[in-house]
Amino acid sequence: MRRDSIFYKLFQQSPTLLFELLSTPPENASGYRFDSVAVKEPKFEIDGVFLPPETEGRGIVYFCEVQFQTDEQLYERLFAESHLYFYRNRSRFSDWQAVVIYPSRNIEQSDTYPHRTLLNGEQVYRVYLNELGDIRKLPLGLALMLLTTVKESQAPEEARYLLSRSSQEQPQAANRAIILDMVTTIMVYKFEQLSRREVESMLGITLQETRVYQEIKEEGRELGLEEGREEATVKLIVRQLTRRFGELSEEMRLQISSLPMPVLENLSEALLDFTSLADLQAWLQAQ
Repeated sequence: MRRDSIFYKLFQQSPTLLFELLSTPPENASGYRFDSVAVKEPKFEIDGVFLPPETEGRGIVYFCEVQFQTDEQLYERLFAESHLYFYRNRSRFSDWQAVVIYPSRNIEQSDTYPHRTLLNGEQVYRVYLNELGDIRKLPLGLALMLLTTVKESQAPEEARYLLSRSSQEQPQAANRAIILDMVTTIMVYKFEQLSRREVESMLGITLQETRVYQEIKEEGRELGLEEGREEATVKLIVRQLTRRFGELSEEMRLQISSLPMPVLENLSEALLDFTSLADLQAWLQAQ
């Protein structure tokens, strides 16, 4: 289960979530942007970086590392990348902070002595998810983080609880759809032997509740016509497929645009299980 990708998706949806883990978040936390950056000479790829608003002068840059497997050189790598990036961009930032998220303390690098000054100071936050408390008493965002660590035997019940809770706490349909999408994604990763459709069945989710369907419905409503809804559906499906697999061929675009609305709705759900354009091609041929 690639939990780091789940966490980074969470942060993309809600960058302020990181600051819920900190005792002293920045006052302008709502203005931060989550991104990945590259540092050349030597080449580093830093996936989890929170950049302060550019309109407010120099701010604090936050580096985030999600670590669910033991890495005995994690801190060496994290601090090397962070310091180098900060050095290369010193004029943009006034300070830096690092946040490392572990499922528990026993995953942490064992030899931390060379980094004692940083780890015992105010610049590095270490978060242990199993010490956050009861999943049902945490804010929804933090509860989603903790859901990634719940045992498979307990996960479906806790996931259904979070979905029920989101319907009560999130008055806007778009926000509820985001929570639903994240819960489903976490469960798909946790139960890799099941398809997304099977996971949605486990959670009691219908097609009409999924985020993809809600986006399609909203875009169609804005156009106000049945033909407009089909056009919006095609555009949304093509956009999602392009985001995941790259540019589609003209032939594939024409095949998708020629599908009737019921089949398009099936495709909007089926594409969540695709791993390559070959899966899309096979699905289209089967139609």
